[in-house]
Amino acid sequence: MPKTSKDLLAEANATVPKLAPAEAAARIGQGGVLVLDIRDSAELQATGRIAGSLHVPRGSLEFKADPDNPLYDPAFQKDRPILVHCAAGGRAALAGKTLQEMGYTNVVNIGGFKDLAEAGVPVEKP
Repeated sequence: MPKTSKDLLAEANATVPKLAPAEAAARIGQGGVLVLDIRDSAELQATGRIAGSLHVPRGSLEFKADPDNPLYDPAFQKDRPILVHCAAGGRAALAGKTLQEMGYTNVVNIGGFKDLAEAGVPVEKP
């Protein structure tokens, strides 16, 4: 039976751990993590970004995270903690599941940009 977007999101939420904004802020403050922003470029231009985050639009993720692909970004390391966020958390969950399927072992959904900024995560304005 075909899966719906609701089914896919439920599966992703069941496998990708999630941190509350305050927990995410503390984890980011500890360093050593890759904060991955998978929003579209227009979203970044409108709101800014988490300071020091890597922007990889959701549609490019598989190419940037695959070491065998010419578009690979070496910021992706299989055992490095990756904290994924989007605008509200749904795309971050789906992206996190994709990264897990690609062999990334420490992927966490940290939810949405606005909530992270309100929790005190430093933001770079557009």
